[in-house]
Amino acid sequence: MGAYIVRRLLIGIPVLLGVTVIAFFSLSLAPGDPVNALVDRERLASMSEAQRAQLRRELGLEGPVTVRYCRWLGMCSPRGEGLGVFLSDRGMPNFVPEQLGGGSNGILHGDFGFSIKSRRPTLEEVAPRLGPTLLLMGVSLLIAVGIGIPFGVASAVRQYRNLDYILTTFTFVMISTPTFVLGLIFLYVFGVSLGLLPVGGMFTLGEEFDLWDRAAHLVMPAGILGFGNAAPLMRYTRAGMLEVLSSNYITTARAKGLTGRRVLIQHGLRNALLPIISVLGLLLPELVAGAIITEQVFSWPGMGFLAVRAAQDRDPALMMAIVLIVGTAVLISNLLADVAYGVADPRVRY
Repeated sequence: MGAYIVRRLLIGIPVLLGVTVIAFFSLSLAPGDPVNALVDRERLASMSEAQRAQLRRELGLEGPVTVRYCRWLGMCSPRGEGLGVFLSDRGMPNFVPEQLGGGSNGILHGDFGFSIKSRRPTLEEVAPRLGPTLLLMGVSLLIAVGIGIPFGVASAVRQYRNLDYILTTFTFVMISTPTFVLGLIFLYVFGVSLGLLPVGGMFTLGEEFDLWDRAAHLVMPAGILGFGNAAPLMRYTRAGMLEVLSSNYITTARAKGLTGRRVLIQHGLRNALLPIISVLGLLLPELVAGAIITEQVFSWPGMGFLAVRAAQDRDPALMMAIVLIVGTAVLISNLLADVAYGVADPRVRY
């Protein structure tokens, strides 16, 4: 298995490189100019075309997209030695030269560049957001697994009965309803009308650390993400269990006198885990996509909230840092899912 993991990690390098190529070229086609986020409108209106061109050149935003991508990787000569002086001469906050996007060493040298909007290194922008996003996604994943798998098993065991119809209706409603619609409904019902839960943020401002306060702020965003991802997991679990429960070895196990719970869990659920593991491996991209919307609705200070802000600000270095982190996490989750196949089914060989 060790050789398999190493081989998968090596294969993941060109895959991740391809992701960055697609993301970088897509960002270059997006409308808007990053310079507009760097300079306020009054100063931008007073700048000549030559000054704007100089600013773009010193930011590393000039030239063909292939050259800019090579510069972002750190394989081309950097630019940006004089930007701090250029801006300070106009009464604007100065940069540290090493933080400049054009003057950075590049991703291959461990330098993610700087954020045009906040004028800080991108890692300083991303690092505080990782914790809230991991907390939100971790709790959401626990909710999805804790609801989707048991209810999927129950739906398969009670096929074509009232419980099966109720759970099937629930899954169809959750799958067909957009995340932001559920978020607005939860906000209005539990936050505004009933006043049971806080309507936004990660904690109550001005108060000391309180575990219950953090949990109360987490209930609605994590619940929406968890329920939304539990629905497809429930459907796959139900389908897998129905196929397994009709197998001959299940009939043999029952004929041996084994208890119903042992037959259901040890012989049924374990053999139905392979498609469920595949779905779990795909849940991370779903959680990331759902977190972007959910964090906006509930003002949750995570990576999704930062990604939307970076897109609005046309902040290329910050957007690419987020893409690189999310892409790496997705590749790792797929690797863990493949490894879990061998744990769930001894017949799987690497």
